Amino acid sequence: MCRIGSIKSKVPILPSIALKLMLPQQEGHDNSGFAMVMQDLYGIFSTYKDKPLLSMACTQNGAQMVADYMYAHKFTPLAEWLPIPNRQKGLDIKAMPYYIFRNYNYPDDVEKMSDEARENLLLDTRIELRKLLEESGEGYVYSFWPDVLTLKEIGDPADIATYFRLWDDSGILSAKSIVAQCRQNTNYEIVRYAAHPFFLQGYTLCANGENTFYTKNKEFQKTLHHGYIGFESDSQCFLYTLHYVHHELKWPLPYYKHVITPLPFEEIAERPDNSVLTAIRQSLAHLEINGPNTIISVLPDGQMMTCCDSKKLRPVVVGSTDNMVAISSEVCGLNEIMPDRDATKDIYPNEREVVVINNNLEVSRWKQ
Repeated sequence: MCRIGSIKSKVPILPSIALKLMLPQQEGHDNSGFAMVMQDLYGIFSTYKDKPLLSMACTQNGAQMVADYMYAHKFTPLAEWLPIPNRQKGLDIKAMPYYIFRNYNYPDDVEKMSDEARENLLLDTRIELRKLLEESGEGYVYSFWPDVLTLKEIGDPADIATYFRLWDDSGILSAKSIVAQCRQNTNYEIVRYAAHPFFLQGYTLCANGENTFYTKNKEFQKTLHHGYIGFESDSQCFLYTLHYVHHELKWPLPYYKHVITPLPFEEIAERPDNSVLTAIRQSLAHLEINGPNTIISVLPDGQMMTCCDSKKLRPVVVGSTDNMVAISSEVCGLNEIMPDRDATKDIYPNEREVVVINNNLEVSRWKQ
């Protein structure tokens, strides 16, 4: 079983806060990995929020291959964070030789591009870099997007934090939005790409649970968009469906829930929007999910959301203070990072709703 968590804050927070949210839930994960996606960045990247940030782990040769590719395609480096690891003995981590987090300036002709063309350029660049490193076995590229940093690693989460000095409150890395998970994808082969959270064109998603419709989802999604690749985890399907419904079809967010966990036909028939919901069930049946799961996601506009499977078989709780809202698989995580909150206001989302936190930290509950 996975454990997932996220924080949305009015002020920049450090990665150590996300770790403190996750580590009390240790009995619910197996210490096989840690991954996080930080958005709305501050610290070292605060002056380059509109420039794409490349997050990768690689060999020395892989770093040179990426540098050569970016130079050939007229991306010029601006700023970077190259972690200086703490290599103390006894750490449980399967570290790569190099970790690179680097801002780039766009090629000159990007100014003439539409927003859609610019988004596709960044996606296609990430896909090409991934292919370049994957074919040679020289590394991994996780994201290439403005104001987004992705770190994924195999090992004990506390040791991973020590290795990257994430316990240090230096302020080099900070953000107003962090999504994290403390478990590798142990249902399948352990590879870094399989670790949650997943990211695509501004959308971040992690999940706790299983998707027993994985094969059906995967085969259909492969026909929908060239960015739906990898499928190292069944939970990647949740991200691709969110991207397809919200980004490609441009449907309002509440319809995502109707796609992944549609209402029974007898309930649909009694609703005033029955024609729309029936059409969704008929046209996107291959995107329905099944099995126990809880989802946490961040949208390109910064909104954070969570929802559950149709039977509520995985836990999740939302807690808040004046400056912070956090989502956690277990309430002990909230108790660790916000012990003085009013716990009577905690929200335990049910199987028929989507909980959304906007950029003013206002929490909405949308009933399916």
